Amino acid sequence: MDRNRVEGTKTEIKGAVKEVVGKVTGNKTKEVTGNVEKNVGKVQNAVGKATDKARADIRKNNNS
Repeated sequence: MDRNRVEGTKTEIKGAVKEVVGKVTGNKTKEVTGNVEKNVGKVQNAVGKATDKARADIRKNNNS
């Protein structure tokens, strides 16, 4: 599993928590920061998935 998938998931969860805390406390800055962080994590996770798929495809083609 690519490191970006793990780090992306952690960032996504951390951002989601910040977003909820911001909503609950009425802190718009924390809410927006959490939302951005959550979306950065989603992108990082997607990059990791693409990297894993590319590696799998390369392995498959090398074994054919």
